[in-house]
Amino acid sequence: MRQVYLDYSATTPVKKEVLEAMLPYFTEHFGNPSSIYGIGQDSKTAITNARLQVAALIHADPSEVFFNAGGTESDNWAVFGIADALKEKGNHIITTKIEHHAMLHSCEFLEKRGYEVTYLGIGPDGRINLDELEKAITDKTILISVMTVNNEIGTVQPIKEIGQIAQKHGIVFHTDAVQALGNVPIDVKEMGIDLMSMSAHKIYGPKGIGALYIRKGVRISNYLHGGAQENKRRAGTENLPGIIGFGKAAELARLHFDDHVKHCSELRNYLIDEVLKKIPDTAVNGTMEYRHPGNANITFRYIEGEAMLLLLDAKGISVSTGSACSSTSLVPSHVLSSLGVPVEDIHGTLRFTVGDFTTKEDIDYVVETLAEIVERLRGISSVNSKKGW
Repeated sequence: MRQVYLDYSATTPVKKEVLEAMLPYFTEHFGNPSSIYGIGQDSKTAITNARLQVAALIHADPSEVFFNAGGTESDNWAVFGIADALKEKGNHIITTKIEHHAMLHSCEFLEKRGYEVTYLGIGPDGRINLDELEKAITDKTILISVMTVNNEIGTVQPIKEIGQIAQKHGIVFHTDAVQALGNVPIDVKEMGIDLMSMSAHKIYGPKGIGALYIRKGVRISNYLHGGAQENKRRAGTENLPGIIGFGKAAELARLHFDDHVKHCSELRNYLIDEVLKKIPDTAVNGTMEYRHPGNANITFRYIEGEAMLLLLDAKGISVSTGSACSSTSLVPSHVLSSLGVPVEDIHGTLRFTVGDFTTKEDIDYVVETLAEIVERLRGISSVNSKKGW
């Protein structure tokens, strides 16, 4: 049976070059980077090189990149680190209603401890209103956190403009760039970013490794306490193979950025065009102008997304009913709800994300299979009359 993977926003396969770079650090070059003897220092040098590779992808100074366990830890570190470091200045945080749960749940945790959080809504295009952002700022605001690319609908936020507003008011600006890394251009200096979350497994690197970019001069408390690793900012013995893999994946993403974006956007557009042409009562969620190059979030009206997903899986096709972190939940997507999509349509929505290994033949197979499944499910649906939808 043909296997087609269209969930690259959930995770990506590790590229061959990345795996080859990692393997020696499991066996041959296994030294602890904190050890002062030769094999330990060799590991330390390898980490330094990986830090250079990640920094080059985002136009940062290598000393501003701090490796950790991934995007969730980075988001938590940004929120709790700033809340602690700047607690004497204020207790107000501004974020959006469509953030990843790593951010939303962290903010909810702080709210229970006396912090105030403003959750900005989004417009029909899935982007925040900059005037609303500026009006939400108070003399107690210590952090603005807006994700660069949404993990469900792929919308790219006006990050540079948000950075300018934050700088104007002297507020720390954090962005979750887990979905953006390697998919949209990022220049942390030009965009006015103070803190940025990253994860390797979204750019064909290994799972369990990520980084937080911390601009020089930003006051932020440590999230983990222990040893002096990561320039005394993030305790714990380094995930050496993971860091090497992250570095190599970042290097590949930088070198092949234009080809990657062109390949993904062309196949994404082809997928959307074919679905809208061949399957009636379908709609794309979010703007096409400011969008992740591989993301197609599509609603199939009068049908259940879970049923589609399972039948697609039986045909070897892997997609998502929303963000991977909440795809097992029957609670309507908070992102699509914020976008104004009716609840019944939310439950009939699938997220497709193409990647470097996707082919046009894959898309043709998916569209053909999907058309058959949708027709079959609508034919046996108790709501086929479309009443109540």
